[in-house]
Amino acid sequence: MTWLFALIAAAAVIFAFYERRRRKQLFSVTDMMLEQMLNREKISVSAIREGELSAVADKLMRLQERSEGELARTLEEKEQLNRRISDMSHQLKTPLSSVIMYSDLLQGEASPEKKAHFAERMKVQLDKLDWLLGSMFKMIGLEQNAIHIEPEYLPIRDTLLSAINSTYDKLEKKQMNVITLPFEDIKLLHDRKWTAEVFVNIIENAVKYSQQESTIEIAVRPYELFTEIEFRDSGMGIRAEELTEIFKRFYRSKDVENLEGSGIGLYLSRLILEQEKGSITVKSEYGKGSSFSVFLQNCQDL
Repeated sequence: MTWLFALIAAAAVIFAFYERRRRKQLFSVTDMMLEQMLNREKISVSAIREGELSAVADKLMRLQERSEGELARTLEEKEQLNRRISDMSHQLKTPLSSVIMYSDLLQGEASPEKKAHFAERMKVQLDKLDWLLGSMFKMIGLEQNAIHIEPEYLPIRDTLLSAINSTYDKLEKKQMNVITLPFEDIKLLHDRKWTAEVFVNIIENAVKYSQQESTIEIAVRPYELFTEIEFRDSGMGIRAEELTEIFKRFYRSKDVENLEGSGIGLYLSRLILEQEKGSITVKSEYGKGSSFSVFLQNCQDL
């Protein structure tokens, strides 16, 4: 029996030695992988074949991938925030400078007529600032899902009329006409207030970049799933290489840099339509005009 106890004791010592070595190896390899994670190095698993170590390595690699992904998203969000602040600062700089200039002129010595002119010009810039800030707040709210658009199936005719009425003063100033081709009113999925803003943005752009006494034509064309609302003008048109750029935030063509504008309207329109499960497209022939088409979902019971 003595030899049996000796054999058991020897086996226990060998097992303890092996277990201690295994745990030491597990600790050493885990420590190495954690150090690689901290140094943002790729975890090396080429020498890891044992089941327990392989399982630990797999979990640490997944953790590393998740951490790297979250870090990349954080850096991208930071970069987007920096770009947004820079863009907003650039947009606000000109009207703010103008307001300060007219304010200084009003405080100086000038005739009542000149002061009235300065006050009128300052009001124009203040109105522009108010519009810019309002548009930026809407843009940020839509980007961050802080503004919730609630589309429902509503007749499109009233929404179109609301947009046309809102642009009446600008149309009249350039003696431009809006012709709406005859169409049967139809219920489409949209939020009346926000979709009218999309239409206003498109019409105002058409007014801004078209000649005096020209015409904007609106056509409504129902298809199987969507209805197209097309706005066609005979303005300056858009270069082919810019057709995919104009819906980006703050984008402005070099052709219109000297004209009033902010590069927000079309980007804001795209954000609005995305929340309504709609879309916006453009066709244009440079120098001959543009055609913007808004697509909204048809009522399901049609």
